[in-house]
Amino acid sequence: YRPGSAWLTGKSVMEQPLREHGKYMLSLYTQGSMKLAGPLTDDAGGAVLLEVSDEAEAKAIVTNDPAVKAGVFVFEMHPWKLQPWEEFAKKAKGATQ
Repeated sequence: YRPGSAWLTGKSVMEQPLREHGKYMLSLYTQGSMKLAGPLTDDAGGAVLLEVSDEAEAKAIVTNDPAVKAGVFVFEMHPWKLQPWEEFAKKAKGATQ
């Protein structure tokens, strides 16, 4: 998420009208589709990590976000592949022994 046309200029992310966005994020968390989320500390917006079945589901989630609908945020999506670092570490440890 990054500032949209309704972003209050000169206000931090914590001062934006995001009450409904927060409720929405909490509902996504309790449903299990949102894994991590929070504001960027440089007030450039926020980031959300979703675990969904496909890009269409992710797009539906962010499109229906009240902050996006209100224009406080706009979004861009980036698919992400989580690497199995624990496996890599075990293999590396085994190779050095």
